[in-house]
Amino acid sequence: EFLKQLLDLARDLLVAEQETPPTEDEDRGKAALTELFEEVRAPDTPIIVERLVTRIDEIVRLVRFPGWQGTSEGEREVRKALRKTLFDFKLHQDRELFDKAYGYVRQYY
Repeated sequence: EFLKQLLDLARDLLVAEQETPPTEDEDRGKAALTELFEEVRAPDTPIIVERLVTRIDEIVRLVRFPGWQGTSEGEREVRKALRKTLFDFKLHQDRELFDKAYGYVRQYY
């Protein structure tokens, strides 16, 4: 009986860890996004990288849910939110930039 309870507890812990992304990963995601947008920023580009990354971070935290990467609804909502944010910053036409940013979001959030 004790072993069964221990096994159930371990299983519950594993599920909880998988559902809650570590803050460390999200911080690395924000750093990766910052690096990405710093690389593409030209001196005459009116991009304010910190504001853009902060907005993406906030939006993704609002629309995501545990396991969102594994559902078409979750991916659609996060893509839509990211696309709108890039549109707000006049970056919506750069498909490669969107794909890279979405890749980081998918990996770290």
